[in-house]
Amino acid sequence: MERISPVVARDRRSGSGIRRLTTILMFFGGLVLGAADVRAQDQAQVNAGLDIWKSSGCPDCHGAFADGDKQRDEAPTGANLRTAKLDTAALKLTVSCGRPGGTGMPAFDEGAYKTRPCYDRPLGPPPDDLYPTPRALTPAQIAAVVAYLQARIIGRGRITRAECLAYYDNDEDQCETYK
Repeated sequence: MERISPVVARDRRSGSGIRRLTTILMFFGGLVLGAADVRAQDQAQVNAGLDIWKSSGCPDCHGAFADGDKQRDEAPTGANLRTAKLDTAALKLTVSCGRPGGTGMPAFDEGAYKTRPCYDRPLGPPPDDLYPTPRALTPAQIAAVVAYLQARIIGRGRITRAECLAYYDNDEDQCETYK
């Protein structure tokens, strides 16, 4: 005669083993579906960041692909962000507070220096040598730009045709040089 532990016998009678297995499968299935939702939200934030990048004057100084090939001659030459090694905090600080010292990087956060500290400076007026910003961005918009830069720019090196097509909404004429 087969010996069955009291726990197994109870599970067989009540069906709780099947319920337990079903609960576990539903939990892990929810994790997988939740991860897909997070990826979709992240992609939406990256796409929003690209739109903000385009509409906030960033390409004027940094170039469309953030390689320092500025689009406006009268604008300061921005850094090549494709080869930059900035982490999330450094990117957020730079976009929010700009870069004092005549670098040409404006502070896009209208509360920078006045209501939110920057570079360990006491609250007060922003430095006089910050380049004027084309428009202020909210903290959420700054986070979206940072998400875009991290997903598609930072550490990417050479510009690819696929990146060009994504930037210019699949306009082949804009991307002739990237074959």
